[in-house]
Amino acid sequence: MKNKVSNILKETKILDSKSYNELTPVMKEAIKEIYRLIEKEQTDVLTRFDKAIEKVVAFRNIKKEDIEKYFDKEIKEQIGV
Repeated sequence: MKNKVSNILKETKILDSKSYNELTPVMKEAIKEIYRLIEKEQTDVLTRFDKAIEKVVAFRNIKKEDIEKYFDKEIKEQIGV
């Protein structure tokens, strides 16, 4: 059984985390969009992740570094570092 991104989000409650809740509304929408794009693609997850970030950054006109900082912070929060 494949794990869909939407199932992982529900299980880990990433969209209800402290890191996520600290984001601006624009960044929250960007993160949701990244997750939606990842789920749509059929390639490996890292390729999907990179492509999704590039698309969202270009479309939303936000800094890639801001997205990367969020994911770094989110991962640390999720693993308890």
